[in-house]
Amino acid sequence: MTMDTIRIGLIGAGANTRLHHAPKLAAIEGVEVVAVANRSMASSARFADEFDIPNPVENWIDIIDDEDIDAVCIGTWPYMHSVLTIAALESDKHVLVEARMAANSSEAHAMLDASKESPHLVAQIVPAPHTLAFDQQIIDMISDGYLGDLIGVDARIGTGNFPNWDSELHWRERRDYSGNNIMTMGIWTEAMMRWIGDYSSVSAVGHTVVKHKPDADGRRRSTGNIPDYVDVVAELEAGGQLHIQVSNVSGFGPAADVWIHGTEGTLRLVSEGGNLALYGGQRGDAQMSQVNIPADKVGGWRVEEEFINAIRGIEPVTHTDFTTGVKYMEFTDAVAHSLKLGEKVGLPLS
Repeated sequence: MTMDTIRIGLIGAGANTRLHHAPKLAAIEGVEVVAVANRSMASSARFADEFDIPNPVENWIDIIDDEDIDAVCIGTWPYMHSVLTIAALESDKHVLVEARMAANSSEAHAMLDASKESPHLVAQIVPAPHTLAFDQQIIDMISDGYLGDLIGVDARIGTGNFPNWDSELHWRERRDYSGNNIMTMGIWTEAMMRWIGDYSSVSAVGHTVVKHKPDADGRRRSTGNIPDYVDVVAELEAGGQLHIQVSNVSGFGPAADVWIHGTEGTLRLVSEGGNLALYGGQRGDAQMSQVNIPADKVGGWRVEEEFINAIRGIEPVTHTDFTTGVKYMEFTDAVAHSLKLGEKVGLPLS
């Protein structure tokens, strides 16, 4: 179908849909964004007017049932991803779904099963984007023996903020919208899977410092006991272990500081002035130095292009397929189980 026009319907018009999906899909030759369904007819109409989309609709079912639409881009919160994805696949439509894949791993498995029932359809998840520029370089350095044998990964991720009870409740702080996803833990563990492979067990401790916040109407609402400070230790299938601390309440804490230690070398991916930088050093070096990444190894955001190319049979989905999504959702659920039960949880869950 290389030369055919591909007609896209948008379900959910959040930040990524506005910034990336709507304009970048429309910019691809032979692609038309023809419909949008948001949380109300009014918001659908506003978005359609902004992006010159001919058909704003009130209900997502109208997009699923439209036989002239070839593919859907799902930009809702995670609690709707499974329902929408399965409905789209059953209606013979390709699917690009926003991350996180789902609210929990059971929903993720259902999505994967539905995609297997329709192998002719492309099913893709928007990938964790923040390390794309560095992924290939890190993968190659590890594969080429720069580290020697992997000992462990030590990562601290945060906002650098002290606790704030007055900021408006975010959808990530509502379990009914976000499910078992915790802060940016899933985003980072998905990215690190590209470097170090799959996880074989998880142990976690964490707690919720800010237990309530005002919602958009000023009412005090629970943050759903979703941790805003969590430590996770994971064993890796290929050897070594991971420690990741994620916090939204650690004043002056790092935005990102990831150390990858091996028997012969160390890599460090660290946030500096709002941007990530990669450093490396090996046994015998006086100090670590910044890694200069060749231009042909620098990755970047090309989600929409990859999705359309996969539909046209030009390239396969690499960032991110449903099998990978299930793995990171099982990691997320394992953390939730470990927090609740106080014990190590083996992976995979099924």
